[in-house]
Amino acid sequence: MKVAYWPGCVSRGFTPELHGSMAKVAPLLDIELVELDRACCTGAGVIAEHNQELADTLNARTFALAQQVQGAEMMMNICSTCQGAQSECQERLDASASYRERVNGTLAAEGLSYEKGLTNKNFLWLLVEEIGLDELRSRVTRPLTNLKVGPFYGCYIVRPRRRLGIDEEHPRDQYLHQVIDALGGTVIEYAGMRKCCGFPIITMNKEASLKQAGRHLGDAVDAEADCLVTPCPLCHLNLDLQQPLAEGVVGRELEMPVLHLPQLVGLALGLEPKELGMSRHVVRPTSVIDWTTSVVGAAA
Repeated sequence: MKVAYWPGCVSRGFTPELHGSMAKVAPLLDIELVELDRACCTGAGVIAEHNQELADTLNARTFALAQQVQGAEMMMNICSTCQGAQSECQERLDASASYRERVNGTLAAEGLSYEKGLTNKNFLWLLVEEIGLDELRSRVTRPLTNLKVGPFYGCYIVRPRRRLGIDEEHPRDQYLHQVIDALGGTVIEYAGMRKCCGFPIITMNKEASLKQAGRHLGDAVDAEADCLVTPCPLCHLNLDLQQPLAEGVVGRELEMPVLHLPQLVGLALGLEPKELGMSRHVVRPTSVIDWTTSVVGAAA
């Protein structure tokens, strides 16, 4: 499967181990990544608050670049914040031919034009809907046996449901559960798994942001999860990078490793923690997971 690949700016900057993990995992799933290296930030919903047309134009430019990739079946991202922001922009662009024409007028200087109907999927969606859970299960070489994984969806990839195509046929708000199970892990449910990680407000109210992150991490600790997995680099930033500060705000020790989705998939497909950039994490996954055996499980 050939895809026009948008890794997002955070996974190429703050958390390059996430971008690198996807590059390692893709060939193991027969995915050919054609990186959209000229694409810019989606705006993460922030630009749209101040200038909606600018945000839509920036994303239309990315969509147009994706449509230029010969043989690509769709566009794929590894950031659920990007998915949410892009889905919102695409909804507006596809709804109005006149608006789309105006935006394309701005893109014309680069020889670009967005045509309605691009399919854009987060890696999580692609795993379930294109590769399929049975196929994914068949490629597992290191089952995540005894590993208790808490799914952290965050907010951008689960609402609004209609825009994100969540329905009975596509229960996308359950896909992390399904993937963890297919990889051989044990799903741990906890209160905060579909709530905001707090990252969007960290520059405006850092204490409230850290309190949100700390509460969700604490819920996962209380549910006895070994680690969390998220499809969002921004959630990864707030839950892992900011975790020591979150501990101070909520007044408890957390020590909860946070993995990005391609990292968890990569482990189950036989890749080593070092290949997946685990050493870059603030809370080292080795603190609770024993990687020394062929079967992954909670460390003694």
